[in-house]
Amino acid sequence: MLKPLRHIGTAAASAALCALLLGLSTTAVAAGIKDGLKIAFLPKQINNPYEVIADDGGLAAIKEFKGEGKVVGPSDAGASSQVQYINTLITQRQNAIVIAANDENAVVPYLKKAMSQGIKVVTFDSDTAADGRQIFVNQANAEGIGRGQIQLVSKLMGGEGEFAILSATPNATNQNTWIKWMQEELKKPEYAKIKLVKIAYGNDDDQKSFVETQGLLQAYPNLKAIVSPTTVGIAAAARYISTSSSKGKVAVTGLGTPNQMRAFVKNGTVQAFQLWDPGQLGYLAAYAAAGLASGTITGKEGESFDAGKLGKRTIGPKGEVILGPPTTFDATNIDNFNF
Repeated sequence: MLKPLRHIGTAAASAALCALLLGLSTTAVAAGIKDGLKIAFLPKQINNPYEVIADDGGLAAIKEFKGEGKVVGPSDAGASSQVQYINTLITQRQNAIVIAANDENAVVPYLKKAMSQGIKVVTFDSDTAADGRQIFVNQANAEGIGRGQIQLVSKLMGGEGEFAILSATPNATNQNTWIKWMQEELKKPEYAKIKLVKIAYGNDDDQKSFVETQGLLQAYPNLKAIVSPTTVGIAAAARYISTSSSKGKVAVTGLGTPNQMRAFVKNGTVQAFQLWDPGQLGYLAAYAAAGLASGTITGKEGESFDAGKLGKRTIGPKGEVILGPPTTFDATNIDNFNF
Protein backbone atom coordinates (compact mmCIF):
# COMPACT_ATOMS: atom_id res chain seq x y z
CA MET A 1 0.00 0.00 0.00
CA LEU A 2 1.27 3.44 -0.87
CA LYS A 3 2.17 5.46 2.20
CA PRO A 4 1.58 9.22 2.61
CA LEU A 5 4.73 11.29 2.52
CA ARG A 6 3.50 14.11 4.78
CA HIS A 7 0.94 13.99 7.60
CA ILE A 8 -0.83 16.82 9.30
CA GLY A 9 0.29 15.71 12.73
CA THR A 10 3.97 15.97 11.89
CA ALA A 11 3.95 18.89 9.47
CA ALA A 12 5.50 21.54 11.70
CA ALA A 13 6.96 23.26 8.67
CA SER A 14 3.52 23.35 7.06
CA ALA A 15 2.01 25.04 10.10
CA ALA A 16 4.74 27.66 10.20
CA LEU A 17 4.45 28.40 6.51
CA CYS A 18 0.70 28.68 6.47
CA ALA A 19 0.60 30.79 9.60
CA LEU A 20 2.70 33.25 7.64
CA LEU A 21 0.62 32.97 4.48
CA LEU A 22 -2.81 33.03 6.02
CA GLY A 23 -2.37 35.10 9.20
CA LEU A 24 -1.77 34.28 12.82
CA SER A 25 -5.29 34.89 14.14
CA THR A 26 -7.59 31.93 14.67
CA THR A 27 -10.84 31.64 12.80
CA ALA A 28 -13.93 29.73 13.81
CA VAL A 29 -14.52 26.56 11.83
CA ALA A 30 -16.93 27.17 8.96
CA ALA A 31 -20.48 26.20 9.87
CA GLY A 32 -21.58 22.74 8.84
CA ILE A 33 -18.17 21.11 8.36
CA LYS A 34 -18.03 17.68 9.95
CA ASP A 35 -15.27 16.75 12.37
CA GLY A 36 -12.73 14.12 11.41
CA LEU A 37 -12.99 14.35 7.62
CA LYS A 38 -10.28 12.39 5.80
CA ILE A 39 -8.99 14.51 2.92
CA ALA A 40 -6.04 13.56 0.69
CA PHE A 41 -4.11 15.93 -1.58
CA LEU A 42 -2.70 14.41 -4.77
CA PRO A 43 -0.27 16.84 -6.46
CA LYS A 44 1.22 16.54 -9.94
CA GLN A 45 4.59 15.76 -8.34
CA ILE A 46 5.29 15.21 -4.68
CA ASN A 47 8.60 17.11 -4.79
CA ASN A 48 7.53 20.10 -6.93
CA PRO A 49 8.23 23.27 -4.81
CA TYR A 50 5.03 24.97 -5.98
CA GLU A 51 2.95 21.89 -5.24
CA VAL A 52 4.49 21.57 -1.76
CA ILE A 53 3.43 25.14 -0.86
CA ALA A 54 -0.08 24.54 -2.23
CA ASP A 55 -0.46 21.23 -0.41
CA ASP A 56 0.81 22.70 2.85
CA GLY A 57 -1.86 25.40 2.57
CA GLY A 58 -4.43 22.64 2.22
CA LEU A 59 -3.10 20.77 5.25
CA ALA A 60 -3.30 23.95 7.33
CA ALA A 61 -6.97 24.36 6.39
CA ILE A 62 -7.72 20.73 7.26
CA LYS A 63 -6.11 21.24 10.65
CA GLU A 64 -8.37 24.28 11.22
CA PHE A 65 -11.56 22.31 10.71
CA LYS A 66 -10.26 19.32 12.70
CA GLY A 67 -9.88 16.96 9.77
CA GLU A 68 -7.30 14.33 8.95
CA GLY A 69 -5.12 15.35 6.01
CA LYS A 70 -2.29 13.84 4.03
CA VAL A 71 -0.39 14.27 0.77
CA VAL A 72 0.49 11.42 -1.56
CA GLY A 73 1.70 11.48 -5.15
CA PRO A 74 4.19 10.51 -7.83
CA SER A 75 7.72 11.81 -8.28
CA ASP A 76 7.16 12.33 -12.01
CA ALA A 77 4.49 14.22 -13.94
CA GLY A 78 3.49 11.45 -16.34
CA ALA A 79 -0.10 11.37 -17.60
CA SER A 80 -0.98 8.16 -15.75
CA SER A 81 1.35 8.49 -12.75
CA GLN A 82 -1.46 9.52 -10.41
CA VAL A 83 -3.74 6.55 -11.15
CA GLN A 84 -2.28 4.12 -8.59
CA TYR A 85 -2.60 6.75 -5.86
CA ILE A 86 -6.27 7.36 -6.67
CA ASN A 87 -6.94 3.62 -6.43
CA THR A 88 -5.22 3.43 -3.05
CA LEU A 89 -7.15 6.43 -1.73
CA ILE A 90 -10.40 4.76 -2.80
CA THR A 91 -9.38 1.65 -0.85
CA GLN A 92 -8.60 3.82 2.17
CA ARG A 93 -12.11 5.34 2.01
CA GLN A 94 -11.05 8.96 2.02
CA ASN A 95 -13.90 11.45 2.33
CA ALA A 96 -12.39 13.64 -0.39
CA ILE A 97 -9.55 13.71 -2.91
CA VAL A 98 -8.04 17.05 -3.95
CA ILE A 99 -6.00 16.58 -7.12
CA ALA A 100 -3.87 18.73 -9.44
CA ALA A 101 -4.22 16.64 -12.58
CA ASN A 102 -1.27 15.79 -14.80
CA ASP A 103 -3.61 14.94 -17.65
CA GLU A 104 -7.13 16.15 -18.43
CA ASN A 105 -8.50 12.71 -19.23
CA ALA A 106 -6.18 9.94 -18.00
CA VAL A 107 -7.35 10.08 -14.37
CA VAL A 108 -11.07 10.64 -15.05
CA PRO A 109 -12.23 6.98 -15.04
CA TYR A 110 -10.58 6.45 -11.66
CA LEU A 111 -11.94 9.68 -10.17
CA LYS A 112 -15.41 8.70 -11.42
CA LYS A 113 -14.98 5.40 -9.60
CA ALA A 114 -14.09 7.33 -6.45
CA MET A 115 -17.19 9.53 -6.77
CA SER A 116 -19.40 6.49 -7.38
CA GLN A 117 -18.31 5.26 -3.96
CA GLY A 118 -19.19 8.52 -2.23
CA ILE A 119 -15.72 10.11 -2.27
CA LYS A 120 -15.85 13.80 -3.20
CA VAL A 121 -13.37 15.08 -5.79
CA VAL A 122 -11.95 18.58 -6.09
CA THR A 123 -9.42 19.55 -8.72
CA PHE A 124 -7.16 22.54 -8.18
CA ASP A 125 -4.42 24.26 -10.18
CA SER A 126 -4.86 21.86 -13.14
CA ASP A 127 -8.33 20.60 -14.01
CA THR A 128 -9.71 17.37 -15.42
CA ALA A 129 -12.62 16.96 -17.79
CA ALA A 130 -15.71 18.22 -15.99
CA ASP A 131 -17.13 14.74 -15.32
CA GLY A 132 -14.01 13.83 -13.34
CA ARG A 133 -14.75 16.12 -10.37
CA GLN A 134 -17.38 18.14 -8.58
CA ILE A 135 -15.47 21.41 -8.12
CA PHE A 136 -12.43 22.98 -9.80
CA VAL A 137 -10.57 25.54 -7.67
CA ASN A 138 -8.80 27.74 -10.19
CA GLN A 139 -5.93 30.01 -9.18
CA ALA A 140 -7.17 32.82 -11.42
CA ASN A 141 -9.15 33.38 -14.57
CA ALA A 142 -7.36 31.37 -17.28
CA GLU A 143 -7.90 33.98 -19.95
CA GLY A 144 -6.50 36.69 -17.68
CA ILE A 145 -3.40 34.63 -16.92
CA GLY A 146 -2.68 33.89 -20.56
CA ARG A 147 -3.27 37.39 -21.87
CA GLY A 148 -1.37 38.86 -18.93
CA GLN A 149 1.71 36.79 -19.75
CA ILE A 150 1.81 38.25 -23.28
CA GLN A 151 1.23 41.78 -22.03
CA LEU A 152 4.13 41.39 -19.61
CA VAL A 153 6.58 39.80 -22.05
CA SER A 154 5.73 42.40 -24.70
CA LYS A 155 6.71 45.13 -22.25
CA LEU A 156 9.95 43.33 -21.41
CA MET A 157 10.77 42.88 -25.11
CA GLY A 158 10.01 46.46 -26.06
CA GLY A 159 7.12 45.34 -28.23
CA GLU A 160 9.09 43.44 -30.86
CA GLY A 161 11.22 40.36 -31.49
CA GLU A 162 11.13 36.58 -31.11
CA PHE A 163 10.17 34.70 -27.97
CA ALA A 164 9.61 31.09 -26.94
CA ILE A 165 7.39 29.36 -24.40
CA LEU A 166 8.86 26.79 -22.02
CA SER A 167 5.89 24.79 -20.74
CA ALA A 168 5.52 21.81 -18.38
CA THR A 169 4.09 18.65 -19.97
CA PRO A 170 2.29 18.56 -23.33
CA ASN A 171 -0.88 17.28 -21.61
CA ALA A 172 -1.04 19.74 -18.69
CA THR A 173 -4.53 21.22 -18.79
CA ASN A 174 -3.67 24.51 -17.11
CA GLN A 175 -0.56 25.12 -19.23
CA ASN A 176 -2.38 24.39 -22.48
CA THR A 177 -5.29 26.64 -21.56
CA TRP A 178 -2.98 29.54 -20.67
CA ILE A 179 -0.99 29.03 -23.87
CA LYS A 180 -4.20 29.07 -25.91
CA TRP A 181 -5.05 32.49 -24.45
CA MET A 182 -1.48 33.68 -24.98
CA GLN A 183 -1.84 32.83 -28.66
CA GLU A 184 -5.20 34.61 -28.79
CA GLU A 185 -3.66 37.74 -27.26
CA LEU A 186 -0.87 37.63 -29.85
CA LYS A 187 -3.46 38.09 -32.62
CA LYS A 188 -4.03 41.70 -31.56
CA PRO A 189 -2.49 44.36 -33.85
CA GLU A 190 -0.25 45.74 -31.10
CA TYR A 191 1.74 42.49 -31.11
CA ALA A 192 2.35 42.42 -34.87
CA LYS A 193 6.11 42.72 -34.35
CA ILE A 194 6.28 39.89 -31.81
CA LYS A 195 6.74 36.30 -32.98
CA LEU A 196 6.30 33.08 -31.03
CA VAL A 197 8.94 30.78 -32.50
CA LYS A 198 8.64 27.65 -30.34
CA ILE A 199 6.67 25.93 -27.57
CA ALA A 200 9.11 23.68 -25.72
CA TYR A 201 8.34 21.22 -22.94
CA GLY A 202 10.48 20.67 -19.86
CA ASN A 203 8.01 18.15 -18.32
CA ASP A 204 8.16 20.05 -15.02
CA ASP A 205 11.61 18.54 -14.54
CA ASP A 206 14.37 20.92 -13.50
CA GLN A 207 17.17 19.37 -15.55
CA LYS A 208 15.10 18.86 -18.69
CA SER A 209 13.84 22.45 -18.47
CA PHE A 210 17.45 23.63 -18.06
CA VAL A 211 18.50 21.69 -21.19
CA GLU A 212 15.47 22.91 -23.14
CA THR A 213 16.47 26.51 -22.33
CA GLN A 214 19.94 25.86 -23.71
CA GLY A 215 18.40 24.35 -26.84
CA LEU A 216 16.11 27.33 -27.40
CA LEU A 217 19.00 29.78 -27.20
CA GLN A 218 21.05 27.72 -29.64
CA ALA A 219 18.19 27.20 -32.11
CA TYR A 220 17.04 30.83 -32.08
CA PRO A 221 20.02 33.20 -31.84
CA ASN A 222 17.73 36.24 -32.10
CA LEU A 223 15.54 35.17 -29.19
CA LYS A 224 14.57 38.09 -26.93
CA ALA A 225 12.50 36.33 -24.28
CA ILE A 226 11.41 33.03 -22.75
CA VAL A 227 8.00 32.77 -21.08
CA SER A 228 7.67 29.80 -18.73
CA PRO A 229 4.20 29.50 -17.15
CA THR A 230 5.46 26.83 -14.74
CA THR A 231 7.45 27.38 -11.54
CA VAL A 232 9.92 24.60 -12.36
CA GLY A 233 10.54 25.91 -15.87
CA ILE A 234 10.99 29.59 -15.02
CA ALA A 235 13.54 28.80 -12.31
CA ALA A 236 15.50 26.45 -14.58
CA ALA A 237 15.49 28.98 -17.44
CA ALA A 238 16.64 31.77 -15.13
CA ARG A 239 19.38 29.59 -13.68
CA TYR A 240 20.76 28.79 -17.13
CA ILE A 241 20.59 32.34 -18.43
CA SER A 242 22.04 33.83 -15.23
CA THR A 243 25.46 32.31 -16.01
CA SER A 244 25.33 32.62 -19.80
CA SER A 245 26.14 35.33 -22.31
CA SER A 246 22.38 35.76 -22.78
CA LYS A 247 21.99 37.44 -19.39
CA GLY A 248 20.68 40.94 -19.93
CA LYS A 249 19.84 40.11 -23.55
CA VAL A 250 17.11 37.48 -23.18
CA ALA A 251 14.26 38.26 -20.79
CA VAL A 252 12.90 35.47 -18.60
CA THR A 253 9.36 35.69 -17.28
CA GLY A 254 6.37 33.49 -16.52
CA LEU A 255 4.93 32.07 -13.31
CA GLY A 256 7.17 31.53 -10.27
CA THR A 257 7.26 31.92 -6.50
CA PRO A 258 9.00 34.94 -4.95
CA ASN A 259 11.36 32.84 -2.82
CA GLN A 260 12.32 30.77 -5.85
CA MET A 261 12.96 33.79 -8.09
CA ARG A 262 14.30 36.38 -5.64
CA ALA A 263 18.00 35.77 -6.38
CA PHE A 264 17.41 36.05 -10.13
CA VAL A 265 15.56 39.34 -9.70
CA LYS A 266 18.34 40.66 -7.46
CA ASN A 267 21.10 39.73 -9.94
CA GLY A 268 19.27 41.20 -12.93
CA THR A 269 18.44 37.99 -14.78
CA VAL A 270 14.68 38.45 -14.30
CA GLN A 271 12.92 41.82 -14.38
CA ALA A 272 9.35 40.71 -13.64
CA PHE A 273 7.19 37.60 -13.32
CA GLN A 274 3.76 36.68 -11.98
CA LEU A 275 1.95 34.26 -9.64
CA TRP A 276 -0.83 33.95 -7.09
CA ASP A 277 -0.36 32.62 -3.55
CA PRO A 278 -0.22 28.81 -3.96
CA GLY A 279 -0.70 28.29 -0.21
CA GLN A 280 -4.05 30.07 -0.40
CA LEU A 281 -4.97 27.99 -3.46
CA GLY A 282 -4.53 24.75 -1.48
CA TYR A 283 -6.30 26.28 1.51
CA LEU A 284 -9.35 27.19 -0.60
CA ALA A 285 -9.41 23.73 -2.23
CA ALA A 286 -9.43 22.05 1.19
CA TYR A 287 -12.45 24.07 2.33
CA ALA A 288 -14.26 23.28 -0.93
CA ALA A 289 -13.58 19.58 -0.38
CA ALA A 290 -14.80 19.84 3.23
CA GLY A 291 -18.02 21.49 2.11
CA LEU A 292 -18.69 18.72 -0.39
CA ALA A 293 -17.82 15.97 2.08
CA SER A 294 -20.04 17.56 4.75
CA GLY A 295 -23.01 17.89 2.38
CA THR A 296 -23.29 21.67 2.69
CA ILE A 297 -22.62 22.08 -1.06
CA THR A 298 -22.88 19.82 -4.10
CA GLY A 299 -20.79 21.75 -6.62
CA LYS A 300 -23.67 23.46 -8.41
CA GLU A 301 -23.34 26.97 -9.82
CA GLY A 302 -24.49 29.62 -7.36
CA GLU A 303 -23.83 27.65 -4.18
CA SER A 304 -21.66 29.35 -1.56
CA PHE A 305 -19.40 28.07 1.19
CA ASP A 306 -17.22 29.50 3.94
CA ALA A 307 -13.49 29.19 3.28
CA GLY A 308 -11.99 30.08 6.65
CA LYS A 309 -9.72 33.10 6.46
CA LEU A 310 -10.52 33.55 2.76
CA GLY A 311 -14.18 34.27 3.53
CA LYS A 312 -17.29 33.27 1.63
CA ARG A 313 -16.82 31.88 -1.89
CA THR A 314 -19.38 31.21 -4.61
CA ILE A 315 -19.27 28.40 -7.16
CA GLY A 316 -19.37 29.64 -10.74
CA PRO A 317 -20.23 28.00 -14.07
CA LYS A 318 -18.97 24.43 -14.58
CA GLY A 319 -18.19 24.07 -10.88
CA GLU A 320 -15.35 26.60 -10.93
CA VAL A 321 -14.21 28.58 -7.88
CA ILE A 322 -11.60 31.28 -8.53
CA LEU A 323 -9.00 32.30 -5.96
CA GLY A 324 -8.21 35.72 -7.45
CA PRO A 325 -5.97 37.65 -9.89
CA PRO A 326 -2.20 37.04 -10.03
CA THR A 327 0.39 39.48 -8.71
CA THR A 328 3.32 40.85 -10.73
CA PHE A 329 6.60 40.63 -8.81
CA ASP A 330 9.67 42.76 -9.53
CA ALA A 331 12.55 44.41 -7.69
CA THR A 332 10.23 46.97 -6.08
CA ASN A 333 7.99 44.49 -4.25
CA ILE A 334 9.54 41.01 -4.18
CA ASP A 335 10.91 41.42 -0.65
CA ASN A 336 7.36 41.97 0.58
CA PHE A 337 6.51 38.32 -0.09
CA ASN A 338 7.77 35.13 1.54
CA PHE A 339 6.51 31.97 -0.16
